[in-house]
Amino acid sequence: MTARPLSAEKKIRHYHFNLQEVIRGRPHAAYFLPAIKVAQFLSCGCHVKILLADLHGFLDADKAPEEVLEFRAQYYERVIRALLRSVGVDLSNLEFVRGSSYQLSPEFSRDLLRLSKKVSVHGAVKASSEIVKSTGDPCMADAIYPMMQLLDEEYLDVDAEFGGLDQRKTFALANDTMHKMGFKTRAHLMTGMVPGLSGGKMSSSDLKSKIDLIDDEATIRKKVSKAVCAPRTVAGNGILAFIQHVILPFSALRSVDGKAALKVVLKDQTEPTTFTNFQQIVSAYESDVLTPQIVKAIVQKGLIELIDPIRKEYTEDEEWQDIARKAYPDLGATRPQKE
Repeated sequence: MTARPLSAEKKIRHYHFNLQEVIRGRPHAAYFLPAIKVAQFLSCGCHVKILLADLHGFLDADKAPEEVLEFRAQYYERVIRALLRSVGVDLSNLEFVRGSSYQLSPEFSRDLLRLSKKVSVHGAVKASSEIVKSTGDPCMADAIYPMMQLLDEEYLDVDAEFGGLDQRKTFALANDTMHKMGFKTRAHLMTGMVPGLSGGKMSSSDLKSKIDLIDDEATIRKKVSKAVCAPRTVAGNGILAFIQHVILPFSALRSVDGKAALKVVLKDQTEPTTFTNFQQIVSAYESDVLTPQIVKAIVQKGLIELIDPIRKEYTEDEEWQDIARKAYPDLGATRPQKE
């Protein structure tokens, strides 16, 4: 697909970015990846709008029943704010917007009907195929879902939208369609997806593949130690992906010079080696001087450092805990675990 580049005459610091967070399952450690990217945008002086897409969650195979939408939206906002505070970035240019605050308006409904005349059913369902968790034949909600996301760009009045690679078909549809509505075509930025601990994408519905943002230190160490991490194999390696997309960028965000640096004692060595980019890590891992045991220890340390302030904030906030119980009543594990 061909995406519209960021215009040279408009400095990136003046850009307004949108990140859509669909209200589904409880956020997990893979959310650090978009959090890092949002932190980078904010540190550049950009204005970032995070769309709490509550109605999208409702449309997605009823992943968010109506009776819990409000509590899940509250939970997501608290978690995302805590995530970004954990990363250590100024939140003054951050704004949260509920999808339901404008998606039920007559104006949005009218534009949705107009858009439905310009997008084929096949094109709409294809656009949501990597996002919506449908089983069996697609339903009408699968087609409505991406069309609402296209209109979100216009109604949020942003210059660019950021998302994972699973959004690429929706972004392609936006590039092909928005100008037909008389709307400007936005830039689209995408990042990779963090594989789960047991392979595949990290998912809130697969407890074995994810690390919760309120897991304690012992639980984090145990889950990471059991993660799939084949020696010398980089492809599909969730541990290495977390180092690439979270640990290294996080080190750059907190460094004085803004450069990434990761000090590691390699196999059979006594003095640390400093890695400044992921390709150096890949080379060391493929040559087996950087072993699965070493990279798992790196991720354990990094996750504990990032999650500890979130967990502490959650543990001390009874209102947040009450919201969690109402948002995810079927999970039960929303009370702070004892250390």
